[in-house]
Amino acid sequence: MSVIRVENIGKQYRVGAEASGMLRDRIAEVCRNPVAALRRKPRETFWALRDVSFEVQEGEVLGLIGRNGAGKSTLLKVLSRITKPTVGHAEIHGRVGSLLEVGTGFHPELSGRENVFLNGAILGMGRREITRKFDEIVAFAEVEKFIDTPVKYYSSGMYIRLAFAVAAHLETEILFVDEVLSVGDVSFQKKCLGKMGDVAHEGRTVVFVSHNMAAVRRLCKRALWVEGGNARLDSSVHEVVSAYEAAMSRGNGRERQTSQRSVGRTRILSWQIANPTTDPYTLDHLQPVTIRVGAEVHQPMKRGGHGLALYDHQQQLIWSKAPERIAVGAGEHVFDHTFPMLPIRPGRYTWLATLVDDEGVVIDSWYCEPDMIVAAEHYQTPFDGWTGILNMPSTFELRTEAVDRALEQ
Repeated sequence: MSVIRVENIGKQYRVGAEASGMLRDRIAEVCRNPVAALRRKPRETFWALRDVSFEVQEGEVLGLIGRNGAGKSTLLKVLSRITKPTVGHAEIHGRVGSLLEVGTGFHPELSGRENVFLNGAILGMGRREITRKFDEIVAFAEVEKFIDTPVKYYSSGMYIRLAFAVAAHLETEILFVDEVLSVGDVSFQKKCLGKMGDVAHEGRTVVFVSHNMAAVRRLCKRALWVEGGNARLDSSVHEVVSAYEAAMSRGNGRERQTSQRSVGRTRILSWQIANPTTDPYTLDHLQPVTIRVGAEVHQPMKRGGHGLALYDHQQQLIWSKAPERIAVGAGEHVFDHTFPMLPIRPGRYTWLATLVDDEGVVIDSWYCEPDMIVAAEHYQTPFDGWTGILNMPSTFELRTEAVDRALEQ
C-alpha cells in the first residue's frame, strides 16, 4: 500500500527580493518613475524541483540523497505541507511528523520542561502523549539536572539534544527527517542514528535526508538521488549510493605535488582497477584485485622507487607500501599491485601513488583521480555502523559440547 505518492511535483522560486504587493506602494513607484515602472522586467525564476515522481510503501524507509541545493529539503517541505508545489501534487496517507529544523518553536525564557510541552504541541503531540513520553525525552537528551532551567542558559549542545529528543519521540505513521544526524557531538549523533534505526524497525514509513552515506546504507533499503531538482535515480540503496559516490568522486580537484627535482616529465599518469569490472574505478565484488598505476619516466633510474597508499573518505590512512627499489628505464611504465581482495566496507577511497628517484627523493606524488568506489555488498548486519572499516567474511557457530561436559561433571 502506497502511503506517499508524488506525481510530477515542481517548485518554482523567484530570484531576488520580493517587491511589495500593496497598491499604495505600486502607485508610489509609478509616480516616482512612471517609465521605469512600466518597463520593469519580470524577475528571473528557477525551478528548485522539476517533474519529480515516486511512491513510498507503508513501512518503507526511503533515503533521499544529493548535493547541497539539489532540492531535497524543498521536497520534504512540500511533503510536510510547509510550502505548496507550483505544479503537480502529493498524496499523504497517515499522521505525519517532520524533523526538518530542529529547535523551531523553543522559547528562550521558558524552562526545558515548559519547552518540551510547547514544542511537542507545535509538532502535533497531545498533552497526555507528551506527559507519557516526558521522562523518556529528558533521559534521551541527558538534561535531567537542568530541565527546570530556562533554555537561554543551555549550551548549544544541550539545546539541540532536547529539541531533537522531543521531535524524535513523535508517535507518527510517517516521518520526514532532514539531516538530523549532524546535531550534537559524535556520541549523541550515534544515539540519534540508533533512534532513527528504532523508528525504522518499528515499521513506520520514513523519508530520510542525509549526506552521511553510511547512515543511509544502514537505515534504508531504497534510495532516491535528486540532482538539480530532478529525480536522477530511484533504486536499491546499494545501487543508488554507489552511483552517487562514483559521480561525486570525479574531478575532486586534489593538488598534485611535484618535486622541484623532477627530471623532465617524470610523473604518474593514471590508475585503474585492472580486473574485469563494470567500471575501471569501482570495486563491486570482494575478489582478487589488481590496482594498476601508469607512469612516464623521462630519464632512467637505477634505484628508483614506487609507493602506494590507501586513504578513506576522511583521509585516514588504511594501508600503505613503502617505495620498492627498482630499475626503471625511460618511457611509459605500468606498476601492478595485486591483492587477494580488499576487505573494506562500501564507500569512497583514495589511492596515493608516489615516485622517488635514485636518492630517495619524491619526484611525484598524486592522489589518484577519480577516487575508488567500493560498492561490494558488506557482510555485517544493519546494526554495526560504528564498528570499523573492514568488510571481512566470517562464519559463526554455536558449540555446546564443552558446556554440556562441564555440566555433567
